[in-house]
Amino acid sequence: MNEAPITDLNEAPFLDVADPNFSIRSEAVLAAREKSWFARTPYGIAVLRYDEINKLIRDQRLRQGSYAWPAHNNAVGSFAEWWMRMLLSKEGADHSRLRRLANPAFSPKLVKKMTPEFQNMANGLIDSFIERGECEFVSEFSEPYATMVICSLLGLPLDEWERLARIAVDMGQALSVTYKQDEELVNDATDKMFDYAREAVALVKRNGLGEDFLSYLVKANLEDENALSEQELYDMIVLAIFGGIDTTRNQISLAMDTFLQHPDQWTLLGKQPELARAAVEEVMRVRPTVTWVTREAVEDFSYQGLEIKQGTTVHLFSQAAGSDPRAFENPEFDITAKRCPHFGFGAGAHHCIGHFIARGDMTEALALLAQRLKNIAYQGEPTWLPDSGNTGASTMPIRFDKSAVA
Repeated sequence: MNEAPITDLNEAPFLDVADPNFSIRSEAVLAAREKSWFARTPYGIAVLRYDEINKLIRDQRLRQGSYAWPAHNNAVGSFAEWWMRMLLSKEGADHSRLRRLANPAFSPKLVKKMTPEFQNMANGLIDSFIERGECEFVSEFSEPYATMVICSLLGLPLDEWERLARIAVDMGQALSVTYKQDEELVNDATDKMFDYAREAVALVKRNGLGEDFLSYLVKANLEDENALSEQELYDMIVLAIFGGIDTTRNQISLAMDTFLQHPDQWTLLGKQPELARAAVEEVMRVRPTVTWVTREAVEDFSYQGLEIKQGTTVHLFSQAAGSDPRAFENPEFDITAKRCPHFGFGAGAHHCIGHFIARGDMTEALALLAQRLKNIAYQGEPTWLPDSGNTGASTMPIRFDKSAVA
């Protein structure tokens, strides 16, 4: 007989997501998901099941809640200030205006146009290590690849990738539960990223505007500062660089780790590279880099008997939803299975604006990697960012059969 659903916040399981050792894939999270659709956390409540997340992520009584992340961590400085100003933290008319300006640069048409570039970048990186039969996957593939894609998207020189990647890695510490202890590093990196954005804009203005995303934003600012102010211009550039590098680098490393745990699936993908698009979706279901999506209540309301007060932070645990047995009869990793949509890119008004680019570049990367790197295995222990918030590998030493044949 099923137990009555919990409706009293004090009776819900507690998950200490503020603990740097907390893992969103832990037995504690799975046990909490079985006991209740929600849990208490130091930051508010966490929603653990697929159906509830699917409804609440689009609920108009909730706004995007990540804007409060610096405040949750008592963090201040340039990153926190930028985070509060930029597109992801905006609502209503401002959010719609900024999103309209950025949308054309992330269209499916652009992804199709860039596909040969994605393939050339991926093959070039693989060529640099395939004869050795080993590599450090993050520094030799996922990081340079993610950064080169963003450089190409923004019309920046590809040889800038290493400089930008270093800055993005340090900025990315802000999205971990260790943000406060890394605050000085994060703010220094943010200052450097804004310096780079100013340099890039000055260069575009000197050389003349092109057809790239950066030129498009500069043109919008020059034509009408009410459409896009100087500050919004730089904020948007920093978001495009940082967001594109950090999430794609981490997601590709998580994909490789997932396939290392499922070598039969890697072999299948190598034989049937047309499964790469489905593989991206399946990886993001079981091992998303964005492990939770945040909302905040804009009014008091009741949901499934739970009273949620205005201002309550609501974390939607996309990681837990991806393996919820109520939504997935067989949640094991399978790139051939038909699945419900995952929440790795969010949903609703704040659905990730760069999802077409991310899906496109990861699809090409996984298809080529699986075809060219045979019999992959770990060669030493990988190192990881904390397993919550935005996660991924810091280092990933792997080996594979030596080959130069595509």
